[in-house]
This record gives sequence, structure tokens and C-alpha cells, in this order.
Amino acid sequence: MLNNVTIGTYMPYNSPIHRMNPLAKIIALIILLIGVFLINDIYIYLGSMVFIFILIIVARLSVFTMLKQMKILYFMFIFLFIINVLMLKTGDVAFTILGFDIYTGALFQTIIIFFRLTSMVFLSSILTMTTKPLDLTLGIEQLLSPAKKIGFPAHEVAMMISIALRFIPTLVEETNKIMIAQTSRGVDFQSNKLSVKIKAVVSLLIPLFVASFKRAEELANAMEARGYNPSAKRTRFITYTWNYLDNLAMIVSIAYLGVIIWLKYIN
Repeated sequence: MLNNVTIGTYMPYNSPIHRMNPLAKIIALIILLIGVFLINDIYIYLGSMVFIFILIIVARLSVFTMLKQMKILYFMFIFLFIINVLMLKTGDVAFTILGFDIYTGALFQTIIIFFRLTSMVFLSSILTMTTKPLDLTLGIEQLLSPAKKIGFPAHEVAMMISIALRFIPTLVEETNKIMIAQTSRGVDFQSNKLSVKIKAVVSLLIPLFVASFKRAEELANAMEARGYNPSAKRTRFITYTWNYLDNLAMIVSIAYLGVIIWLKYIN
């Protein structure tokens, strides 16, 4: 089942990354992701992955748990590999399968995309697993606050993003329940036949969409019943200040981006 998926789940540990200002974590994530998308060399990606694993250790998160997140990328990786093999004909012929030539350009592009997706999942997981949902909302709102001057609904957008992240574990739990119920009715999720898998996924998606809309309606009713007004002026029980950990995070993330730019354009 999907019991090992922990994206969006807050892990209440006491690490330097946990104690950082949410705004600093979001800014650092954006800088690191820019660096990730600038990389186009496999060896640099390997060094980048070492850096990301160091961040995981500093955050006191389980490396084994983070590696389990890779399960959600399996099908995407296979899909990208098939598309690249069919579309890209650059480089030399690496090998031939059933008379079909596989080019080195297709393999290289697939590996690069795989590294990018993996880095995105790991970095995003570090953010969501070290930041409470309400703190994440505050950080996103502070990041978007300059856009309020032109009428941009910063608080509403931040709330929507936070609710979406918070609902990931809930939807995973709901998916597990539906899979168990459908398995008891004879649906085979373990079959290797493509037609059987498609039918199994269809039997899973429809009830999942219904359950998602139901939970969204319940949440909206609960927020309205408590008098939630997104345009009202709000106070904070906990206020975050910018400290030395946040400065250190900015220095490390900017240095990471600087090294990537130097390796790509200058070296």
C-alpha cells in the first residue's frame, strides 16, 4: 500500500532546520531548486545529492524514510524513459532492444530528469517535514506580502498551498482505505497485466475524488462555522525573528548556487 509515503507530514524533532524561520527555509528552498535546475552534469548531480543527504542528517530525519519517497517516482521515471527513448535520437547508439536503437542522448536526458525530480522531492520533503503547516502558511504569506500592494491575495494563496500540503497525508490514508476495500471486493492491484492495472486504478480514482471533494466541503463548512475571514487582520501567537541560523542558511544556499553557476558557466 502507501503507508511509507510521508510527504507533507511534519516530524517534530529539535534540529537546527526545525528552529529556522519558515520564511528563511522557503527562500533557501527556492535558491536550492534554482541550482538544481541549472545542473546538467551527472557528476555535479551526485555531489548535489551528497549535499542534500547532509541536509537530511542535519534535520535529524531518517535517510531510509526519505529514500522511500522514491516509490512515487517509479512510474514517472519509466514514463519519461519511454518518451525520451522514442523522441530523442541524439548521441551514439548505446544498445539495441528488439531492433530498436537506444541513443546515449536519451539515456543522459532521462538520468538528468530523474536526478532533478529526486532532488525536488527530497528538498520539498525537508521543508514540509521540518515546518508546521501553520508556520509554512506564515512563511509563504510573508514571502508573497510585497505583492499585496498590487492587490494580490497573499494570505489566501498561502492558505491554499498550506491546506494542499496538509491534505497529502490525509489523502494517502484515504487511498489506503479505498485500496483495502477494493481488494476485498476482488480488485487486483498486484497484477502485472496492464489492462488489469488500468481497471484497478480507475476503481481507485473515482472513490478518491469523491472522498476528496467531501473532505474539502467539510473543511470549508468548519472554517465558515468558526467565522474564518481571510481578509481580516490577524495576530500571531508565535512570531519568528531572523536569527543566525537563517543567515547561515542563506549563506549556504547562495554558496551552493554560486558553485553550480561557477561549474556550469565559468569553469
